[in-house]
Amino acid sequence: MNRETEQNENDARLTRILKRVRRIELLTRGMVKEMLGGQYHSRFKGQGIEFDDFREYQPGDDVRFIDWNVTARMNDPFVRKYVEERELTVMICVDVSGSGDYGSQEDSKRERAAEIAAVFAFSAVQNQDKVGLTLFSDGIEHYLPARKGAPHALRILRDILNNEPKSHRTDIKPALDLAVERIAHRALVILVSDFLTTDQSWEKSLRALGAKHDVVAAQILDPREITLPDAGRVCLEDPETGEQFLVNTSHPAIRDQYEQRLAERQDALVHLLRRCGVERITVRTDEDYAPALKAYFRSRKRRKRG
Repeated sequence: MNRETEQNENDARLTRILKRVRRIELLTRGMVKEMLGGQYHSRFKGQGIEFDDFREYQPGDDVRFIDWNVTARMNDPFVRKYVEERELTVMICVDVSGSGDYGSQEDSKRERAAEIAAVFAFSAVQNQDKVGLTLFSDGIEHYLPARKGAPHALRILRDILNNEPKSHRTDIKPALDLAVERIAHRALVILVSDFLTTDQSWEKSLRALGAKHDVVAAQILDPREITLPDAGRVCLEDPETGEQFLVNTSHPAIRDQYEQRLAERQDALVHLLRRCGVERITVRTDEDYAPALKAYFRSRKRRKRG
């Protein structure tokens, strides 16, 4: 390949990424503004330890923080604002290992992960919060410190789609340890991965992170990973190790065994997250993820009120 051809291919790839970024930005900005912004604010803005100022009441604010004296003088509801409210950090940790490039639908798991990350990034921007990014495989591939502003959120989106990881394997532990080390104040940490690993050596790190921060696990799954198609003998390849397997997918016992093992792995993941106090959002590449996110925010809002 000559230099001109390589440059043309790189330019075409960049154009595709920028178009994808623009599409995701338009899609997620609208959803954040119309459906998630207030619920995000209600769940993750908490009372700090140092009073800062008053501000007008916003939908989703805890009514316990309304200052009735100021409200009576201004003829509009006002709430007390604390230092911690304006210092919330959102750190988005995205798995960019080889399995994320798989997609039997229009979107790969990496592209769907970028959309989920964008929802939280633009929610942070809307609420004047800082947002950062960690990309990981079996090590840290990229780290972007948390900052405020829409341009920074767009950079996060571009970095997720544009990153070419050095490794195809997965180890969640380094990303968790980095979050514990780098984030000083209480933060919201979004862990985005397919979690298709039998290794649970990262539980101790997740427990330490959950004790310090508010952690949410967003699991991205493709329907072909959930159920084997009845397609006869096919060669399957592990995208992280390159190992290949010849499988007779038309054999009912093979499909049943596959689904059973996947169910066992999912149960193990659910119990691990529960032990660490981490909630899970399940997102599929063949389904609209908006209902799953809205249900999550509503459930957290109800629990906070309770």
